[in-house]
Amino acid sequence: MSAIEINVGQLGIRYLVDGSQTASLGIFELTVPPNSNVPPPHSHSNNEEIVYVLEGTLRYAVGSDTRDLTSGQSMQTPKGTVHAFSNPFGSVARALIIQSPDIGAQYFKEVAAVVNAGGPPDKVALVAVMSRHGLVPSAPK
Repeated sequence: MSAIEINVGQLGIRYLVDGSQTASLGIFELTVPPNSNVPPPHSHSNNEEIVYVLEGTLRYAVGSDTRDLTSGQSMQTPKGTVHAFSNPFGSVARALIIQSPDIGAQYFKEVAAVVNAGGPPDKVALVAVMSRHGLVPSAPK
């Protein structure tokens, strides 16, 4: 299978293994430019996730634990745990994301259609896409 490239606003998603059709693990590369818009804190109803930083520094939060991960560092997000990421640093961050079971490239294609439509993203449409794929936005604090 060849990689599937998806741009969601400023974020780059390069899907390497889409395991969503077989309920197996999935792997994608995430590119996060400095100060880019990122998803709100959320949890996954059905998926565990591991982030492994390849380049740059990625701020990653799992529950109350926030770390600035650099190349070679990782964090794991258990199913149902609120997590978030950002890049408040001066260079692009790239990370490998592993999900089990996989959420799938289709999720990111649907999010991209909303985010890349022009103007401010339609939050109701984004929440609908998230909900359809088992993601739960965290209540604002």
